[in-house]
Amino acid sequence: MTGAVPGKIAFQGRPGAYSDLACRTAYPGWETVPCPTFADTIAAVHDGRADLAMLACENNLAGRVPDIHALLPEAGLHIVGEHFQRVEHCLIGVAGATIEQARRLHTHPVALGQVRDLVRDLHLTPVAEFDTAGSAELIAEWGRPEDVAVASELAAELNGLTILRRNVEDATHNTTRFYVAAREPLPLPEDGPVMTTVLFNVRNEPGALYKVLGGFATNGVNMTRLESYMLDGSFAATQFLLDVEGRPDRPNLKQALAELEFFSSRFNILGVYPQSPFRQQRKAAAA
Repeated sequence: MTGAVPGKIAFQGRPGAYSDLACRTAYPGWETVPCPTFADTIAAVHDGRADLAMLACENNLAGRVPDIHALLPEAGLHIVGEHFQRVEHCLIGVAGATIEQARRLHTHPVALGQVRDLVRDLHLTPVAEFDTAGSAELIAEWGRPEDVAVASELAAELNGLTILRRNVEDATHNTTRFYVAAREPLPLPEDGPVMTTVLFNVRNEPGALYKVLGGFATNGVNMTRLESYMLDGSFAATQFLLDVEGRPDRPNLKQALAELEFFSSRFNILGVYPQSPFRQQRKAAAA
């Protein structure tokens, strides 16, 4: 949808958050709509405040995003795309501040875990905040050179702050994957690689999951992701979210999904959507 008529796209976080940056990168020219929670981001699409939602689902360092996995199955939206956003952390301070003056580092807890080397080398006191971009807003409000934040370049720009050091993350491959969701599914191109996301439950019987997943192997379907969830307070992980390559109307995936549906007690396709160019590039590089 990158070439579509510009609309509105909602994200969870404050202006300048990495989700905001993902929206602007994937949909240049679109108006971004900040939302306080993932639930409000989904509601923004349902009630017409936004045409699309950019929903962070996993990070290659921090793992899955729990909130969205709890909400997505009941969201009533369709996944229509995916986007991979490189996370490039910046050390940010107020105008005129220097690194030597920095004493306290404010950012989201996940980001704190990704800048341990910086905290150690600069002898900073880490302070967990609710959001990376929100941390930038806080230090701009305080105006103290001893308080710095880790956030995006966009957050620094929007809050009139100074970038003291770029790319302060410990790992240079830090990347977040997003689902793009809409009220209705979008037409797929006639050709090109496609992803399918499926939610299913398995019956509580021996070998049920093995039988479900075996259908993908025997039909030559590449499974890229499998997540399990506890239901209704039970410790039995019976609900699963699955990402696979391919179209449900093509013989191999159609047969694999038929086997999945036979052995599962609940089966729902959450979206069929084009693969991100990032995914295709990574596959080509690994070949």
